Amino acid sequence: MSELAELKNRAAVIGVGNTAYGNFPDVDEYGLAAQAFRSAVADCGIDKNQIDGLVVCRIPYYGRMGEVLGLDPRWTLTLPPHGRMSGIGIIEAATALATGHAKYVALLYANIGRSRRVNYGGDESPGVWDPFGFTSPGGAHAMAFQRHMQMFGTTTRQLAEVSVAIRHNAGLNPDAVMRKPITIEDHENARFITAPLRLLDYCLINDGAVCLILTTPERAKDFKKPPVLISGFGGQESFTRSSIPNFDMDFWYPAVKAAGDQAYAMAGVSPKDVDALMAYDNFSPTVLFSLEGLGFCKQGESGGFVEGGALKVGGRLPVNTDGGHLSNSYMQGWALNVEAVRQLRGECGARQVPDCEVVQYVQATPCTRSIIYTRG
Repeated sequence: MSELAELKNRAAVIGVGNTAYGNFPDVDEYGLAAQAFRSAVADCGIDKNQIDGLVVCRIPYYGRMGEVLGLDPRWTLTLPPHGRMSGIGIIEAATALATGHAKYVALLYANIGRSRRVNYGGDESPGVWDPFGFTSPGGAHAMAFQRHMQMFGTTTRQLAEVSVAIRHNAGLNPDAVMRKPITIEDHENARFITAPLRLLDYCLINDGAVCLILTTPERAKDFKKPPVLISGFGGQESFTRSSIPNFDMDFWYPAVKAAGDQAYAMAGVSPKDVDALMAYDNFSPTVLFSLEGLGFCKQGESGGFVEGGALKVGGRLPVNTDGGHLSNSYMQGWALNVEAVRQLRGECGARQVPDCEVVQYVQATPCTRSIIYTRG
């Protein structure tokens, strides 16, 4: 038995919570995170004094966060404000639980990007983008998709299927930020941001916060909601393949495949067992690259795979059923993990995937992680 396999089903999600997403200039990261924490505590019914592990991401200081929440944890982890940290944080928390470093871990993420006009590029990241001629991560993703078009014949109309399907899913979520339906023609007529990517290929920057509470499956039985098990996970870095952040000449295919293969082997499932996929969609091409790397289709065939509404709720592979980053909010992967939990609990109303038993999360970036969640 491999070391990863020994960690199968050793951690469970017992509580999830989030704030509304939008423009909240009068609330800082700590205030938003406290709201999400309160929601997650109520969701599972835990006494907050039982929580002895704390993970914070995009929150300035973990000590201040503990003070605000009234927590004195014995295990803590502070993560930098990168999207890839959602998968990393959850996996690290699961490992801490399995090894006894903590009994109950709260993971908190907060973003005030909209009200504070965070641009995710340009002058905010001098020396990261400028030497390569880019002004933001969107430029690198645009170049990657342009390469995909040239190599495999993928079209922008196929790319539009991603944005249209995820917006359709958002329309089924009463709390999603963008619910107005869009068509392929709407996508094709939207203004270019960095060609060939258009406005509807970009994620939504909003204020908001997310919280997940994890424990062991044995302890999980004592709480209000059925536990959701973390059955598999995997990861792979790809730093040497490109010095340009968010760009890989091979679309992170080797890294996504490696992370996916590890997660599938650990959980004992395959792509055909996955009922819904939560794919990091900071830009719509990332979803195509994720589908190929995880083996839902062959490399170069994702354009055809997504045609005909395949990614909609009711399609052959529902993706980002809450509206994802493209139509709900850019919570850098954290909210997608909350949606995975809610799908497996059967709490998603009109967007619920029938008989949902296996949900996969993936973040296709230079630091790829994938997690397999199953019904407890």
